[in-house]
Amino acid sequence: MKVVTSQDGGPFLVWTLFVQLVLCGSGVYATDGTNSCKLVSESVSERKVLKQLEPLAHKNFTVVTKNGTESYTYVFQLCGDAGGVPGAGVVQLDNIKKEENPTVIGMYNSTEAFGGSDWVMLIYTNGEKYDGHCSKENRKAIVMISCDRKTDGGNLKVVLEERERLKDCFYLFELDSSAVCPVIESHISTGSIILIMGFCLLAVYLICGFIYQRLIVGAKGMEQFPNHAFWLEIGNLTADGCDFVCRSRKQEEAPAYRGAATEPLEEEPEERDDHLLPM
Repeated sequence: MKVVTSQDGGPFLVWTLFVQLVLCGSGVYATDGTNSCKLVSESVSERKVLKQLEPLAHKNFTVVTKNGTESYTYVFQLCGDAGGVPGAGVVQLDNIKKEENPTVIGMYNSTEAFGGSDWVMLIYTNGEKYDGHCSKENRKAIVMISCDRKTDGGNLKVVLEERERLKDCFYLFELDSSAVCPVIESHISTGSIILIMGFCLLAVYLICGFIYQRLIVGAKGMEQFPNHAFWLEIGNLTADGCDFVCRSRKQEEAPAYRGAATEPLEEEPEERDDHLLPM
C-alpha cells in the first residue's frame, strides 16, 4: 500500500486534511447547543425549556465579585465548557490565589431546567465537593434567566452563595435575555384590518389627488380636493336625504290643481241702445 507523502502528493494531502477539518467542525457544531446538556431526568418539558435557550449557546458569560480580601471570577456557559473546562457549566476562579485549575460549580451533564411564562431556571449539579461547608456535598449552580427584550444576553450577576446550610447549598446567578420572552401575538380582528386598509387607501387617494390637482391641473383652494365636484354633489344629496328622513316638522303642502267653478256666471244686463235709434 502506497502512503502519500508531502513530496509526491502534498497538495492532495493538504486538501484532504482541510476537508476533514471542515467536516469535523460541522459535526462538532451539529452536536453542540442545548443537545449537549444531559438532563438528570429526561423529559419532554425540560428539553423544550432548554430548546428555548438555544440563542445563548456557545457564549461565555463572566462576572467578577469582590468581598473583602476575596475576589472570584465566575464563568457560565449554556451546555458548553465554561472557561474551557470539559463538562463544566459554571466554574469559579480565585483572583487572589490565581490557581491554575478553576473550581467546578456545576456540570452540564447533570442538568435540570424549569420554565415559566417569562423566566427559566437552569440548575447545574454534581460540581466539586465543598472543603468544609455543607457537609462536604457537591456544589450546585442555579442560573435564573429572566425576560428582557432589549438584549440577547445581558450581564451575569451573582445573587448569593448559600453555604451556611448543612445540605442543599447552592450558588445563585441572574441573567437577562430575550430568549425567554413570550412571543407577542397579534390580536387584531379581521374587521380592524379592513378598516386600517381602508384608511390607508383613503390617505393615498387624498394625497395623490391633491398633488395631481395642485401641480398638474393647477387648481387652487377647495378645487385642489380630488373629484371636488363629485364629492360636493354627493354631500348635497346626502344632506337632502338626511333632511328628508330625520326632520319632523311638516312641510307646506304644494297647491293642488283645482278645476273650474261649476256655478253659473251671472249674466250682465244687456245694454240697450234703442234710444240711439231715430224715432
